[in-house]
Amino acid sequence: MWFYALGRGIAHNPALWASFASIVLAQVIKVPIFYFTHRKWDLSKMFSTGGMPSSHSAAVSSLATVVGISTGTGTLIFAACVVFGVIVMYDAAGIRRHAGEQAIAINKLEAEIGRYIDSDHFRDRHEIYQKRLKEMLGHQPIEVFFGSLMGILVGVFMAFIGH
Repeated sequence: MWFYALGRGIAHNPALWASFASIVLAQVIKVPIFYFTHRKWDLSKMFSTGGMPSSHSAAVSSLATVVGISTGTGTLIFAACVVFGVIVMYDAAGIRRHAGEQAIAINKLEAEIGRYIDSDHFRDRHEIYQKRLKEMLGHQPIEVFFGSLMGILVGVFMAFIGH
């Protein structure tokens, strides 16, 4: 009986659905944006981190928007959602972006080192330098901004159709 109530609550939770819808929409939009900026279709962008727009920012912004509309902007839960959102967006544009920049530098350094250890004597160590770190981890501030804007719009839409 409890699982029915749980499922019914989840099914009628506009904040949850707005967040999921924002994530999916942001990930799908990355493909045509990548095409227009690089003139190349790459469906893998739909499943990648980083890029325009930030799905993390979209998710937390839509969550805070629906909660703010549903419960009011003076509530503790709205304040918690906003603080949570700020932390996520700061992390996406700051810490994770810098980790991606470090990955780029490390990959370049490993490629240079890899050229010097091509002899048979270093063959076993050469495999170490063939692995590349993931470089697209975080977001530029503009990607976070547009993800947040998209999340707010999705949140407003979902809040009003969810009531």
